[in-house]
Amino acid sequence: MNSIRKLKKAFPDHTLLADMKTIDTGAMEVEMAAKAGADIVILLGNADNSTIIDAIHSAHRYGVKLMVDLISEKNPITRAKELENLGIDYINIHVGIDQQMLGMDPIEILKQIVSEVTIPIAVAGGIDAHTAAKAVIAGADVVIVGGNITRTDNVTKAAHEIRKSVDSPSITSVAKVSVEEEIRMLFMGVSTPNISDAIHRKGAMRGIRSMVRGKKMVGTAVTVQTLEGDWAKAVEAIDVAKPGDVIVIYNGSRHVAPWGGLATLSCLNKGIAGVVIDGAVRDIDEIREQELPVFASSFVPNASDPKGFGEINAEIVCGNQTVRPGDYIVGDDNGVVVIPKEQAYEIARRAKEVEKTEKRLYDEIRRGGTLSEIMQIKKWEKH
Repeated sequence: MNSIRKLKKAFPDHTLLADMKTIDTGAMEVEMAAKAGADIVILLGNADNSTIIDAIHSAHRYGVKLMVDLISEKNPITRAKELENLGIDYINIHVGIDQQMLGMDPIEILKQIVSEVTIPIAVAGGIDAHTAAKAVIAGADVVIVGGNITRTDNVTKAAHEIRKSVDSPSITSVAKVSVEEEIRMLFMGVSTPNISDAIHRKGAMRGIRSMVRGKKMVGTAVTVQTLEGDWAKAVEAIDVAKPGDVIVIYNGSRHVAPWGGLATLSCLNKGIAGVVIDGAVRDIDEIREQELPVFASSFVPNASDPKGFGEINAEIVCGNQTVRPGDYIVGDDNGVVVIPKEQAYEIARRAKEVEKTEKRLYDEIRRGGTLSEIMQIKKWEKH
């Protein structure tokens, strides 16, 4: 409540909204917010009707408006109608951060609700300058923006751009891409450390490093299980793989190579995105000249014979990580990360958020802060 009091003192003529997300004790929390200086108080749509009704009585008593947040509401259209009938002043269509990572879009929900209620509608959840315009055009009366202002290096510029977008909404046509294309674009724009953070420090292969410095790799796995140095299945996998795939090989030896310059050139001709080998490669000079992203445990001069033992597109373990056909593989100079195909879209979105946060931290450090000060390490250490 002290933050509300300070904001009200600093901006006495502005409408102040208290995002209480109340789900119980509606009357008490509305009274608290109203006395602190709030003009609008937010309740949760999942609150029981008894809480909503009690909050409405309190709002009338203390002269404030009520907004209800429909975050995680299973039936938003039905609930919006009920809330309007109960006497709520505003509806907020809100897709939470975790839901955004799965691809949920508040504007799609807005389009379904806008013709069903007559009270003003707010929209929130990942809104930026482009989607703010879309929200206004779709019928939003209020646009709520958080991270796309507060997590930028220039909050004033970001706020001006969104304000302009809301006041003069226009939509620039953006070419639609498939989910797979979006996943690849997102992974290409972040680092493997970003991805590792997004996947809770999991997925990183052990003991496998880039053989061609400065080359980034993103693709879906074609897996190969071989015996030490046997290069038959590794080479046959080139014929199986499609453009944009990554061949992932378990070889089992750092001393005998199942892969070399000729195989690398074949991959380039086929449009394959890269190669990962739990084991050795040879012809390292040729591989580096060809500049295909190749990741391996070591490089040696010797290979074995094409005996044909092993299997293509079976589940394997590579660099101590389980890899299945179709899993996403991302590699850069930091190493290689495996992302389960079922989680790829979510992890790609989360990795982008990690990258945004790190960008902001870099900017604050450049302005003179230290990392421990900016992140308040001592405050957030485990007690």
